[in-house]
Amino acid sequence: MNTLLIIAGKELREATRNRWVVATTLLMAALALTLSFLGSVPTGTVGVGPVEVTIVSLSSLTIFLLPLIALLLSFDAVVGEIDRGTMTLLLSYPVARWQLLLGKFLGHAAVIALATVVGYGAAGVALAMGGTAIGTDSWRAFAAMIGSSVMLGAAFTALGYLASTIVRDRGTAAGIAVAVWLGFVLLYDMALLGILASGSGLGVETLNWLLLANPADAYRLFNLTGFKGVSAFAGTAGLAAHVQLSVPLLLAVMAGWIAAPLALAAALFSRKQI
Repeated sequence: MNTLLIIAGKELREATRNRWVVATTLLMAALALTLSFLGSVPTGTVGVGPVEVTIVSLSSLTIFLLPLIALLLSFDAVVGEIDRGTMTLLLSYPVARWQLLLGKFLGHAAVIALATVVGYGAAGVALAMGGTAIGTDSWRAFAAMIGSSVMLGAAFTALGYLASTIVRDRGTAAGIAVAVWLGFVLLYDMALLGILASGSGLGVETLNWLLLANPADAYRLFNLTGFKGVSAFAGTAGLAAHVQLSVPLLLAVMAGWIAAPLALAAALFSRKQI
């Protein structure tokens, strides 16, 4: 455990000195604050709480922004170290390869978690200071949104590690990372929507499995259908009843999207010639 923490701490310290990471954190905070202020404007008219509006807005932002940040942060975690010649030095220490990979992943996941908590936490503080009474259920949904956002970032960080382990060239790893983002965030849902619109008679059970096959969809369903106030405002209450996916199942699927790519990356890294 100490070895993992040392490696993770090294990655975290290096990331905090990276201006790109700092800029990303500030960007997330600025966007979250903007959405929270804009989202609270119509609440008095439509009769919905400002937190629910902010959750819907931030969830949409997170699906597009956070996976991209995670992939850009992690795509060269392995292949980049090999290109720079530092991987050989790291492997000269008495540490198992899986420990090295897991420690680096924990460090990068901590960076994503820190940026998410700081950025979205700033929006929460702004909402609390807005003067509008906010119920406990709303704050619970907001906290769940932040936690699931951290899990989504960790899932795409793990996918970035898998891409970084498979190839031997940073350019190829970057291309795979972009393809993963495009596939899961944009193209997958477009293809699924096209299948549904074609009237192919896609069954409910098949639809459930297809939604679970995408971590971004699992995240979207968790935040937009897992809490009554949010689902009522987002118009997804009927979808929640239709897809029949429970909150624990969605969380388990998101955890699986973290564990499975990371385990595969560790297995490949243990056999990789360096």
